[in-house]
Amino acid sequence: MRKVYKLDGDLCANCASKIEHAIGKLAGVNKASVNAMTYKFTLDADDAAFDSVLKQSLKIFSDIEPDCEVLA
Repeated sequence: MRKVYKLDGDLCANCASKIEHAIGKLAGVNKASVNAMTYKFTLDADDAAFDSVLKQSLKIFSDIEPDCEVLA
């Protein structure tokens, strides 16, 4: 399953790269993309694991860049 989310708040390119790399390591993730220019987060993960992966991804966003919010 692939979904695209809008981002709100502060996000620098360096933090976007760190977040993308951390999410990409999660089990069940096929591909993750965090774009600091367009403020979009794209998550492609296995259907069965998607909800769990999304929850973990939101935690990663919060840990690395607490001023950036993922919008549904």
